[in-house]
Amino acid sequence: MDKKELRNQIRQLKSLYSSEEKKRLSAAVVEQLEQNGCFIAARWVVCYWSMEDEVYTHDFVNKWSEKKHILLPCVRGEELELKIFCGKERLCPGEGYAIPEPEGEVFTAYDKIDLIIVPGMAFDRWGNRLGRGKGYYDRFLKECKAYKIGICFPFQFREDVIPTDFMDVPMDEVIK
Repeated sequence: MDKKELRNQIRQLKSLYSSEEKKRLSAAVVEQLEQNGCFIAARWVVCYWSMEDEVYTHDFVNKWSEKKHILLPCVRGEELELKIFCGKERLCPGEGYAIPEPEGEVFTAYDKIDLIIVPGMAFDRWGNRLGRGKGYYDRFLKECKAYKIGICFPFQFREDVIPTDFMDVPMDEVIK
């Protein structure tokens, strides 16, 4: 199965779950993440403001931004920029996928980042990740050497190998 076919298959699977079911599944993923030693130790964390079809992170980001430095990605052209999350009231519509993004200065001190929490369309047991196909995360992940945890719904996790190419950056760990 190629990347395009796998993305279509995952989209179909996602459509079988209601928003409430996805939030329930998300709660179990987030609970595991909050108990993860790398997360507990991390001070600077890149997360993401979830879209409707992703593991729900809004409450997680709000909660942990009071205890850690939470950075969110912002799409700028072909690249991701990071900005510090300072509350949902300070989010504005983003240019990519209309995902709300923090206002403020771009964060460039990548060496401070302890952990990156990464969404994806699918992950496999070797840490391979299938994204949405634009390469935003892979370009960013090549630049930032922090520990990477992919998070996904259980039905997005594959026992077989996800097709990859030279641009794809594997995760250090996947939570499902």
